[in-house]
Amino acid sequence: MLFNKFFSRGKKEERVLEKIRSHIELLCKACEMFRQALEEGNSGSMRKISDLEREADGIKRKIISGIYDGAFLPYLRPDLCRFIENVDDVFDLLEDTAFSSMNIYLPGKIRDECFRIAFLNQRMCEMLLITFDAMVKGDDLREKVLAIRIYEKKIDDMKFGVLCDLRELSIDNYWHGKTLSDFVAGLTTISDIIEDASDHLQIIHLSMR
Repeated sequence: MLFNKFFSRGKKEERVLEKIRSHIELLCKACEMFRQALEEGNSGSMRKISDLEREADGIKRKIISGIYDGAFLPYLRPDLCRFIENVDDVFDLLEDTAFSSMNIYLPGKIRDECFRIAFLNQRMCEMLLITFDAMVKGDDLREKVLAIRIYEKKIDDMKFGVLCDLRELSIDNYWHGKTLSDFVAGLTTISDIIEDASDHLQIIHLSMR
């Protein structure tokens, strides 16, 4: 029994699925914008992430409204809502991390690692979209979810190295140090939430069998 059979039974489901896909696509755009802005030191682009976050909030409200309006079978709705909340949490954290990035100086080695982490976050988000599309089609998700977990593990390994380098920095201002710490924490936590989101897609997929 394929997943897409459940979602082709009414226009309500189709509309909500389109909104969910738009929500993830917007997150991919935000992650790409963040990465480029970080590499270029472009504070203007970082500020635009707040605009994308507000746009995403509007899409989220329409998705939740559609679900509570009767789209999907009742036992699917909780995990769908949790998935939407996960995507929304990434937006919120990305916005906070973008704000922190405008008030810090990243030393060379740490800067390069942060660039790589931002790139991997973008790739994870793109893989989340691919996983969502596969779920809707009823395709097997194992390889795609595994790819997301591999990305997350790589970022976890890099996080340890960045934290070690941070401890060696001489910080003469508490707030500068806290902002830098908040930035690294946000940047490396994004992958955790994306992995959680992929887990909910897999739960929904398995429940269709």
